Amino acid sequence: MNYLITGITGFAGPHLANLLIENGHNVHGLIRHTNARENDIRDIVPESNFNKIKFHYSDLNNYNGLKRIFDLNNFDGVFHLAAQSHPPTSFIDPIATFSDNISGSASLIQAITDSQQQCKFMFCSTSEVYGNQGKDGGLIDWNSKLTPSNPYGVSKAAIDLYVQERTENGFLDGFITRAFSHTGPRRGMNFSISSDALQIAKMQKGMQDKVLRVGNLESVRVVIDVRDTVNAYYLAMLRPESRGKIFNVCGDTPLKMGYFTDKLIEISGLKDVKKEIDPDLYRPIDIHYQHGDSTNLKELTNWEPRIPIEKTLEDLLEYWRNKIS
Repeated sequence: MNYLITGITGFAGPHLANLLIENGHNVHGLIRHTNARENDIRDIVPESNFNKIKFHYSDLNNYNGLKRIFDLNNFDGVFHLAAQSHPPTSFIDPIATFSDNISGSASLIQAITDSQQQCKFMFCSTSEVYGNQGKDGGLIDWNSKLTPSNPYGVSKAAIDLYVQERTENGFLDGFITRAFSHTGPRRGMNFSISSDALQIAKMQKGMQDKVLRVGNLESVRVVIDVRDTVNAYYLAMLRPESRGKIFNVCGDTPLKMGYFTDKLIEISGLKDVKKEIDPDLYRPIDIHYQHGDSTNLKELTNWEPRIPIEKTLEDLLEYWRNKIS
């Protein structure tokens, strides 16, 4: 199979590329700029896999550039991961968030419908479209109302609904994944658990005092490994029955964010680390509790998260130790 990944230079994209290549597929990656950004993914993608990826260059908002790519190449599926994905940034710059996430996605979908309607399309939505619906501690299922509580969530909800409409009306062979919290190697330093890991790695290297700047440690999330998350994307792509479906991608164990901070400190072996609340690391509007129901995904694909969170945190900490070295 020939698969195109948008956002291949992001967080999940390189992990998905590895998974596809290891399963014998041909991988294409879409990159916005031609300034060798593709080399950045070598921290996750081994040389043997990197050399198998064919890169294409176009801005998602450049419809003509996208259409040319689809006119010249045949894809069996597109994994649309590219996005401005940081909720706090979306409060600061909602216009750019909407441009990247709404206009860019609409251009991509139009290029597919105009050139390759047989191409299967996965839209990587997000649990942020549900907002704070889970605050009563209940499971959020895939039929729940979309009530986003930040501009990022709004931008994703808009395309989420658009993919539903395009698929229902026969213009697109599409399905939607709404990923809940996930982390692992290559997670950006502006996301909470990865921020903790980077700071702890610096402490281990003697580059930072033992004062850990943290945000809200009381909010509750189900956090899984990014490699389990992209496996869910892949398994759903393989199934013809996924057309028109919406899948929550979520694990089974809700924990306070403070658990992951404490576990990272424990894994590091550091003693006397002081946690200090940093107001800059709080969201203007936070989601207090979030746990998703992935039953339909599991029933269709037999997917289950398989990597223990302790292993995820160990790998994330090791990733940052290597990066700062």
